[in-house]
Amino acid sequence: MISQRHMEKVQSLLTRASHHPSHVRCSINRHRGGRESRDEEGDGDGDGDRTTRVEVNFFQPGSEEDLEPGPTNDITSLVLHLPREHKKVVLYLSLISLLIFTTAFLLGYVAFRGSCHHCGDLDGELVPVDDTAGSEHTPTGGVAYLGELRDMLRKYLKEEKIESTVRRVSRATHPPGSMEGNELASEILHNFRRLRMDHTWTDSHYATLQFPSRSQRNFLWIVDGQGEVLEDISPESPLDYCAYSGTGTATGGVVYVNYGRKEDFDLLVSRGLPLEGALAVARIGGGVSFAEKVWHAQQAGLGGVLIYPDPADVPQDPRRLGLFHNASISEHVHLGSGDPFTPGFPSFNHTQFPPTQSSGLPLIPAQPISANIASKILSQVTGTDCPRAWHGRLPYVRCALGLGFSVPKGRRVKMGVYNSMTPVLLNNIFASIEGKIEPDHYIIMGAQRDSWDPGAAKAGVGTALLLELARTFSSMVDNGFYPRRSLLFVSWDAGDFGNVGATEWLEGYLSMLHLKAVAYFSLDKAVLGDDNLLAYTSPLLVDLIEGVIKQVEHPKHSGKSIYTHAEDQGSSWRSQIVKPLYLNSGAYSFTAFGGVPAMELRFSEERRPYPFVNTQLDTAQRLQEMLQGRLGALGRSVAELVGLMVLRLAHDHILALDVTCYSGSVLHFSSQLKKYSDELQARGLSPQWVFSARGDYNRAAETLREAILNSDIQDERLTRLYNTRIMRVEYYFLSQYVSTVETPFRHVLHGRGDHTVGALTEHLSLLRSNSSRFDEARFRRQLALLTWTLQGAANALSGDVWNIDNTF
Repeated sequence: MISQRHMEKVQSLLTRASHHPSHVRCSINRHRGGRESRDEEGDGDGDGDRTTRVEVNFFQPGSEEDLEPGPTNDITSLVLHLPREHKKVVLYLSLISLLIFTTAFLLGYVAFRGSCHHCGDLDGELVPVDDTAGSEHTPTGGVAYLGELRDMLRKYLKEEKIESTVRRVSRATHPPGSMEGNELASEILHNFRRLRMDHTWTDSHYATLQFPSRSQRNFLWIVDGQGEVLEDISPESPLDYCAYSGTGTATGGVVYVNYGRKEDFDLLVSRGLPLEGALAVARIGGGVSFAEKVWHAQQAGLGGVLIYPDPADVPQDPRRLGLFHNASISEHVHLGSGDPFTPGFPSFNHTQFPPTQSSGLPLIPAQPISANIASKILSQVTGTDCPRAWHGRLPYVRCALGLGFSVPKGRRVKMGVYNSMTPVLLNNIFASIEGKIEPDHYIIMGAQRDSWDPGAAKAGVGTALLLELARTFSSMVDNGFYPRRSLLFVSWDAGDFGNVGATEWLEGYLSMLHLKAVAYFSLDKAVLGDDNLLAYTSPLLVDLIEGVIKQVEHPKHSGKSIYTHAEDQGSSWRSQIVKPLYLNSGAYSFTAFGGVPAMELRFSEERRPYPFVNTQLDTAQRLQEMLQGRLGALGRSVAELVGLMVLRLAHDHILALDVTCYSGSVLHFSSQLKKYSDELQARGLSPQWVFSARGDYNRAAETLREAILNSDIQDERLTRLYNTRIMRVEYYFLSQYVSTVETPFRHVLHGRGDHTVGALTEHLSLLRSNSSRFDEARFRRQLALLTWTLQGAANALSGDVWNIDNTF
């Protein structure tokens, strides 16, 4: 060791050096174990067998000493005359210090970048970025940010594959249980397996479907007073039928019921027409499905329903891609979804079915007819002139409400429906990419596979988009994308019969799906035009769609985003794009029955809607012709929209679902109640408890939103707790006070039944329009069920029981 005396001497000399513009020469001479250093032997003053002498010599620049080569006795070699080995040590230490500094600088930069939650993307907008360390690492060790993942998604989406898949899927009819349908299912399963998904599997059900009878055709006759057939006006094709129609015959006069909406039948009743036993002729459209038309007719006492496409609603000029006048449009008439003989529970092959059936099955026969057949019938109908708004464009038809026929008197229409029920094995095809952090939370994409016609627009486009999204996300995973949550890709069977395959799967996992499914995106009928984008959606997903339409170019208007194009039309984008879920939508059951936020996107034609859905003319050639060869481009736009939303849900720490969205809906209902406060108070009724429950929900939603904004989203435990509460919001609005068997669509805002806000509002309006029909006991029950559903949603959203603001 260096002696204390020498250390003090060196320290003194260094202090002097700091005050003189001098150069310093140093050398170190050591004895180790009695061995003399090669410069000079030590003087023995030290620590026994280890002696080190340190000297410092000050000199002026330019002196002789400065030019003197070689070692000196004045310790002039601490820097200039250091032994070679020691020079290497100093060099290595310098390099190591530089390396440590550079590494520390880079680590600090990365840490700062990762902590930035708002980093600009290529479009100049602020994009939330909340990757956790290790959650989104590329194969090279870098972090995959949301903007980079968006670019990757756009890179791998290919429109050419979409068009070729549509052609392949729609080359022939492929109904459930058919050889063509089974071959297509096997092909899709094979495609999923080729993509090296984490999991692929099938989910099978035995369901009861209705098909035309092979032994007896449905018929439609004009008969005389004795029942003799005067004219056979039966549909040309035996494939034109309404699945789940009531069977048997019905004979009666004819009533024109416009679109067959409830208000249409109310108008007929108000005019005093005797509807009991008559046959209704309804035109397609009006915002109601075939099933709703038949249900309303049955409720009004009619004996059967004939449904036709009017030229005013469905283009019918073959020279301009319109429907042929002798073509009819088919659709199921079950007022519900799933297998109607296992309502509320799954039709697994090992289930012992109880003798029950859905309350939505019609008891009266229904049959689709062409515009030609409708014209033959309605041109002979007499009676009161119909309202101006009811006029269609059938040739040679004077719009009359009907019941009677022109001469000879006594003529009537007789219809016969002989469809038969058949048990069919259904196969839903699944594939998944497993999430890396929350693998038990799923974002689901699905499409109907089957079709009783070629189904290019109905099933072909959806299947093509499903396969393309699966291929794209698989390629992204191969190139560094690690989703936080799992992605499910599903090809559903028996969609033509009321989303049977999807609903049976929902029923099988109803008790836990709201804990697992983040959102569902239906790809059915995604391209029916190229003008306007429509989003049939749960309100929870509206903010999500707003974000992506700003990033995707409109496929028809180059240089404009979909958002900009909508805003340029003169009204807000929400009023043009956002629409409520409807009964026949592939997304409806997920929200109204399963309590899962769902969306179905669609490009539609503004002036001339695609007329061939649910007809034998729905081919890839006609669809491509209508879109002027841009089927692939439009399909890619929809795929990009869905892909970006899925990417956001699979990537973000906190789920991008708006928990405050239902506050506005409940507030609107509360304002409706206030309008009738005087009438309610006169009957001893008070809406106060509804207002209180609404306030509790608003506070709970806002409190949760604020808590998320003020929390550390890098805390995985806290993040999961917040996401669990967010995922259950939709489920909270399923009424727990009605049976899933009797009332499957339990959602109080989107569902169907006496428990819904719509039913209560309609009943409330009777206080002024027809007070004699107002049922006070029924209203009390409706109000109580709604109040406790809202209060239950507020309590659940609050989190722990000690956070509940219960003011009762």
